[in-house]
Amino acid sequence: MDVLVREMTEDDIDAVAAVRVRGWQTAYAGLMPQSYLDAMSVREDAERRREFFARGLGDVINLVAEEPAPGGGADGGTEVVGWACCGPYRDEDLPSGDAELYAIYVKPERLGAGIGHALLTEALRRLTEREFPRVRLWVVRGNQRAERFYARAGFAPDGGEESYEVAGAQVPEVRYVRDLPAAAHSVA
Repeated sequence: MDVLVREMTEDDIDAVAAVRVRGWQTAYAGLMPQSYLDAMSVREDAERRREFFARGLGDVINLVAEEPAPGGGADGGTEVVGWACCGPYRDEDLPSGDAELYAIYVKPERLGAGIGHALLTEALRRLTEREFPRVRLWVVRGNQRAERFYARAGFAPDGGEESYEVAGAQVPEVRYVRDLPAAAHSVA
């Protein structure tokens, strides 16, 4: 099936919230408290995304991947099957100027179908266009699927580590980095 990656719109918020919550519940099972994952709410996540959209996205790029919906018929119906978000690097531990992939999630039943790769490819293209020299991201330690995915895409740990608290448990993360190609400029 063909995957289309495009800019997220406000109409995509509910679908993105569902992808994000189900993505967390799948990716982080066994890596953070199950009670927290079980309590995640698609409705609450969608409300937060609506607030982000209402405030304006600034330099943040939100992308969705969509495929023809099962039984989409002749009308060409599609469904959102993935979401990625990126922009300027947010932490203050490094000099500014780098980009960050904030999130990338795919519907769990569509993992391994190339959707994550399509989202990452488009995110990297857009960050290259904005002339960022590097892109960084954080991976929850022990998320082997994500570690393999990013390694195949040319990312490597850069030595950065931190943790955050989720429902009373510390969740360690490892930072990865990848150089971006210099944007091609035409000289007139």
